[in-house]
Order: sequence, then structure tokens, then C-alpha cells
Amino acid sequence: MKLRAYLVDDEPLALDRLRRLLEHTGRVDVIGSTIEPEIAVADLTANSPDVCFLDIQMPRLTGFEVLARLPIQPIVIFTTAFDQYALKAFGVNSVDYLLKPVEPDSLERALTKVERLRGSGHLAQPELQGLLRQITDSLRGTKPEYPDRIASRLGDRLQFLELRRVTYFYAEDKLTYAVAEGKAYCVDHTIAELERKLDPKKFLRIHRGTLVNIDWIKEVASLPGGALNLRLKDSKDTDLIVARDRAREFKTRVGC
Repeated sequence: MKLRAYLVDDEPLALDRLRRLLEHTGRVDVIGSTIEPEIAVADLTANSPDVCFLDIQMPRLTGFEVLARLPIQPIVIFTTAFDQYALKAFGVNSVDYLLKPVEPDSLERALTKVERLRGSGHLAQPELQGLLRQITDSLRGTKPEYPDRIASRLGDRLQFLELRRVTYFYAEDKLTYAVAEGKAYCVDHTIAELERKLDPKKFLRIHRGTLVNIDWIKEVASLPGGALNLRLKDSKDTDLIVARDRAREFKTRVGC
């Protein structure tokens, strides 16, 4: 019998990719999916699946907060781009933890774990609810956790870039690139997603398709019409443009 799965991810592209991967396995029926955590709470309350693929870092509600609102806890496979949540994830009725972009082999192994676990006893409901309350209270009471690295695909491999080395991100031809030490690396996030997920004290959106690491700015110069030119302190003295409609916010943020 196929596993009944429900998918939750605030990134539509990641959600579509995961659905395709699951359908390709032939082991799963996807009974529903959403990019809205509040809708996930309603759907999972009404119809609990065998397994829930759940992103952790989402706007308004984290994956942990979604689980805390459910009367019946499904088996969970967490999917996220950032691995600082790993230890917390494994403590919350999670059978596995998949780093995005999800790889087919990792997905197959996770499904095998779910099939073995289904029907067996797992974390007791009162204990789980208590743990979820502790985690959500902790998340509310502490500063947001931001990643210190990001994944980039290189052929059939993933490599990880330290974000302190990334001078800026840019979008081109429907792809997004991180630039580090003069080299561009493709990443599986839009500029808007990166703006939401990265530390706003470090990364600032200066254009519809550009996000800059503030620590790498060397000079700021005014341009005709109200835009700004940034010169980075990299080996190429890279110049970036701050769009006119973002110039005021930029000046406020960097104190110029």
C-alpha cells in the first residue's frame, strides 16, 4: 500500500520538485500540499497522512509551530535549506531530515524509514506536545537563527558556501547565483526567498534582482536620478547599482 503524504513548503518551486520526486518513486500518493502554514494546520487536522514533508523556516508559522497545533501528530520528514535546525528536528517525532534541494537517493532512504516505522509505536502524544511547546517558546524567546552557509549544486554534487564569503547574490535568466571570491555559484532560491531567509543585518536587497552582503561594501556614490553605486572590496572592485526606489532604505540601513 502506498504511503499517503502531505507536503508543506513556502517555496512553490521546491514544493513542485518534491511532488515530482515523490510521484517518480511510485511509493507515495500525495494527498495534498500547500505553501501556507495555516492551511497546512487545517488540512492536517482534518485528514492526517501517513507522512508529512514539512519545511521548518516559513513565514508566520515555523514547521514546529504547525506541528504544535495539530491534535494528531503525523510522522514527519523535515525539508529545509538550512541545517542549523537538524538537532531540534530529530527531537520532534521526525523520521528524517532532508537538506534542500532534496536528492532522490536521500528521499528513497527516508521513505524506507517511514514504511518501517508506520504501524510501530513512536513518541507518546503528551511527551511530544510538551516538547513542541518548549521548542516554540524557545523560538519566540530568542533571536531568529540565520544560516551561516548555503548549498550550491555542482553537477551531481552539492557544495556549501560560507555566507561570509558571499559578496552578493544576483538573478539572471531565471536562475540565482551567489558570488564568492569572484566566482558565481548557482543556488536553488529566488532573490525574494533569500531576502526573507538571510540575516537582514548582513544581506540587503538593493535591486529587484540583487542582494548584497553589507560587509563587502567599500564605497557608496550617488548617481543621477537618485540611484546609488556601490563598490565592493573584492578583488575586482565590483560595482553594483542600488535602485532609486531602494536608495532611501539602503541609506537608513547602512547609516549613510
